[in-house]
Amino acid sequence: MSSVFEDGRITAMLGPTNTGKTYFAIERMLAHASGMIGFPLRLLARENYERIVALKGKNAVALITGEEKILPPYARYFVCTVESMPVDRVVDFLAIDEIQLCGDRERGHVFTDRLLHARGRQETMFLGSDTIRPLIRKLVPKAEIVGRQRLSRLTYTGPRKLTRLPRRTAIVAFSAADVYVLAEIIRRQRGGAAVVLGALSPRARNAQVAMYQEGEVDYLIATDAIGMGLNMDVDHVAFAEDMKFDGRAPRRLTPPEMAQIAGRAGRHMNDGTFGVTGDCPPFDEEMVEALESHRFDPLRHVYWRNHRMSFRSLGDLKRSLEFHSDQPHMIRKRDGEDHRTLEALSRMEPVVERATGTDRVKLLWDICQIPDFRKTMTESHANLLSKIYFDLTEGPERLATDWVANQVNRFDRADGDIDTLVNRIAHIRTWTYITHRGDWVSDPVHWQAQTRAVEDRLSDALHDKLTQRFVDKRAALFMRKLKDGGNLAAAVKPDSTVVVEGHAVGHMEGLKFVPDVVDSANAKPVLTAARKVLPEELARRTGQIEAADNAAFSIGPKGTVIWLGAEIASLEAGADILSPQIRVVNEELIDGEMRKRIETRLRTWLTGEMEDRLGPLLAVKAAELEGAARGIGFQVLEGIGGVSADQIGGLRRDLDDEQRKSLARLGIRFGTETVFLPVLLKPKAVEFRAMLWSVFSGQYPEGGPPPAGRVMITRAEDATDAFYLAIGYKRVGGHAVRADMLERVAQMVRQAAREGAFAISADMLSLAGVGHEAMAEILKDLGYRRGEDVEEQPRFIARRRQEQKRRPEGERKAEKDGKAERGSKSEQDGKPERGNRPGKAAQDGSGEKRDRKGGQKGGPRKPKRHGDGPKRDDRPKVISSNGPAMRPEDSPFAILQQLKLAK
Repeated sequence: MSSVFEDGRITAMLGPTNTGKTYFAIERMLAHASGMIGFPLRLLARENYERIVALKGKNAVALITGEEKILPPYARYFVCTVESMPVDRVVDFLAIDEIQLCGDRERGHVFTDRLLHARGRQETMFLGSDTIRPLIRKLVPKAEIVGRQRLSRLTYTGPRKLTRLPRRTAIVAFSAADVYVLAEIIRRQRGGAAVVLGALSPRARNAQVAMYQEGEVDYLIATDAIGMGLNMDVDHVAFAEDMKFDGRAPRRLTPPEMAQIAGRAGRHMNDGTFGVTGDCPPFDEEMVEALESHRFDPLRHVYWRNHRMSFRSLGDLKRSLEFHSDQPHMIRKRDGEDHRTLEALSRMEPVVERATGTDRVKLLWDICQIPDFRKTMTESHANLLSKIYFDLTEGPERLATDWVANQVNRFDRADGDIDTLVNRIAHIRTWTYITHRGDWVSDPVHWQAQTRAVEDRLSDALHDKLTQRFVDKRAALFMRKLKDGGNLAAAVKPDSTVVVEGHAVGHMEGLKFVPDVVDSANAKPVLTAARKVLPEELARRTGQIEAADNAAFSIGPKGTVIWLGAEIASLEAGADILSPQIRVVNEELIDGEMRKRIETRLRTWLTGEMEDRLGPLLAVKAAELEGAARGIGFQVLEGIGGVSADQIGGLRRDLDDEQRKSLARLGIRFGTETVFLPVLLKPKAVEFRAMLWSVFSGQYPEGGPPPAGRVMITRAEDATDAFYLAIGYKRVGGHAVRADMLERVAQMVRQAAREGAFAISADMLSLAGVGHEAMAEILKDLGYRRGEDVEEQPRFIARRRQEQKRRPEGERKAEKDGKAERGSKSEQDGKPERGNRPGKAAQDGSGEKRDRKGGQKGGPRKPKRHGDGPKRDDRPKVISSNGPAMRPEDSPFAILQQLKLAK
């Protein structure tokens, strides 16, 4: 074309960003009857196409990119990407934007070709950076160079933290992973950010930019994709990195590249700023001076490739690509994507066999132009292109419709994460490009529409995914309204959701406000607005609590008080174990009067719970007891209805008949192992006893109380003896056994021990619900030891008189700390209680067990008196001839023999 239009005017309009070059070029084009303009990005082409359509109408404007062609029959103006420009079409005006990309390693040869050969009939215009001025003078000597000054100032502001960047900031990184990390931080701190990556489809990128432009978010996280003329209202550009991977190796950005990106700050007459953030080091003075003054070293060379390629043979095509320029400042493009694709296909023998003749070689080169939008150049891409070549060189010379449909349908899925959608879009963009070659597919219009529809669906899904991940729309709305100086309206919905400006910001749990907004910069004003409506809501809920019946409240974990499924108070240790204190949740908005009203209502409820669950125990507390009975009643109260028999041994012996009856009337049962109230062994009472003990002691065993109805459980490591006694259980062996069941087991064992050494029976195991080993451990704690085995069956006998009955460690510790009663007569003289000696037991009217001689089992024996003399127990013991006849097995000789066997 250069030889045809030698007399046309050529202008190079050069200058920094924000000089109005593109706007001026479009005005010049529309002043001609026809025109064509090439942009470096499909996104820019689409943006300016829509602008020109708004001025001239759809029928007058065409859009031509690699993946999109809109060609009205009588189009006069053509908006294209540089690679897709139909340079053989004659137009009056022709322009190339960002002409300094002649120096780009990847695409420079295409821009250089347009610089040298693309011309308008009447006017040609090149737009770009001033760095290409010397080379334009050499390559296009007749070009008139016009300088343009930036419309606004660009100022360096130094480093800033991410959280302190101003609104309307574009933050720049150079990898998708880094962009995502930065976007996540901004979402948490500032409500959200738009994301612009080179890997995004134009539709998804447009949607993200529109979200930023319309003020839905105030931050944009982008790669250097924003440097190529995207027109956005950016006030500040912050570099999070100054290194990028250019396809070969990581390298530092050049000052012109920095300027291209930093120049996005400021628009029209609005000044802009730039700086660094994150881990990016501050710019040195030389870099700052260059960016602020827009003075950079000129380009020393451009990339070039021979445009007179020969297609007579595959070898000729390769040789023409290797041709060097005779100009020293034009470097041959060596490894273009299309060139590498040609080399890969040339290594396939079936391809080489078909690449004969000009038409087939030209077709092979056209197929090599199919872009791999994944930028991977994997073997799969080469295989796809070889398949296309085979189909186009045999039979109908069209791609099979079924195969095309299958390929397109593979990617028509909108599920998956961001990376999955990006990958599918890359695949479908390749097919969009293929279907725009009308001579390659049957019914190209249909397939162009199909691929575009799939790409649009994927792009919309990607935009939604990006927005969901990196934008908190609620927070962004609050920030906009606060920025505009407005007040935020708040309310509490019937379902307890707290809303501000129609968006949920938290919810009420009982008397507490639980916010959802806790980690962003706008959290404070939002929560302030929410809290304005809370006092009225809390007053309403206080009235509901006062009016609620007792069934509306319950005990939750660790002594919490639950109302409507939420904690409203907690129980804390009081003066004694039966008098816990009530503390309303620490909600600063509950005033003193409301707190007092709530506490009063909960105290009434708790009193009712105590009476319902522990009524018999409260009767003990209120009873008028005297002497030893009073002491036992006190210990039963401290134990919340249960106490080890060993702890009250002395008091028990001191009971007289009347005191014993008074305790029996209160429901207190004396066993050989425990003293307890049977009625408090019901699950409802056990659960409440466990709670009272934990609140008072501050200990909350992990397993809590046993499941309802369980009479024996494996004892928990973190549960003490005191805990089990407080809930009506006692630890024996490796188990905790409910008091009434423990007494039944102990009675069965005593009956077996009457005849001497005994074996564990099936009845014992059935009653206890344990195996032999566990039963053996229980017997040890019940005061029995293993004797000599008989027929390989272990036998057990009562311990010798001088042996102390082994008590669980917790009880021994309690005794050591002074919590258990000491000093019983039998302990002082080193003898066990008679109640611990095996013998037949009977039940008297009070429910207490007595031994075969009528004495109270496990309790004090009523002494026989002889006049006014001392108790018989204080005299030397004699065998009375008036007593019942001694059985042979009870004779001293039989006992001595048993002791020998035990050894």
